[in-house]
Amino acid sequence: MTAVTAPAGAPDIATLEAQEQQLTLPRFTLDDAWTLGSMLVELANERRAPVAIDIRRSPQQLFHCALPGSTADNDAWIDRKRRVVERYSESSLLVGSRFRAKGTTFEESSRLDPDRYAAHGGSFPVRVEGAGVIGTVTVSGLPQAEDHAMVVEALTRLLST
Repeated sequence: MTAVTAPAGAPDIATLEAQEQQLTLPRFTLDDAWTLGSMLVELANERRAPVAIDIRRSPQQLFHCALPGSTADNDAWIDRKRRVVERYSESSLLVGSRFRAKGTTFEESSRLDPDRYAAHGGSFPVRVEGAGVIGTVTVSGLPQAEDHAMVVEALTRLLST
């Protein structure tokens, strides 16, 4: 069995669960997707973060941006992390953390193809009051806890607008 350790800087499971509850949106329109994506671009530019950003509502891609230093590999990671959120209706970091808490890894125990699914931080459910999870917002290019934190920061800002 592989050594099971949490990613550097990753919040604990209780914090991850609280984030998801606190970051439930009252609505999620096309304008909200643009605003959220623009906030993420602004955060990434301020930090010179070489990331790709993706926002979806069900199968429809509402926003995508590849910033300097990002590559096509980041898009592949986005797809793999997004599929985890779509399957579990929880952030990709939370899903991976739940497996680690059981003393295993997502790759060892999920029975899902690791070429299609990655429980690494950076993809977060877009949860709307009264509707549940209706989409995803994903960042790829930084260490996974930092990808996750950037999404959480942007969603927190969106809720305060």
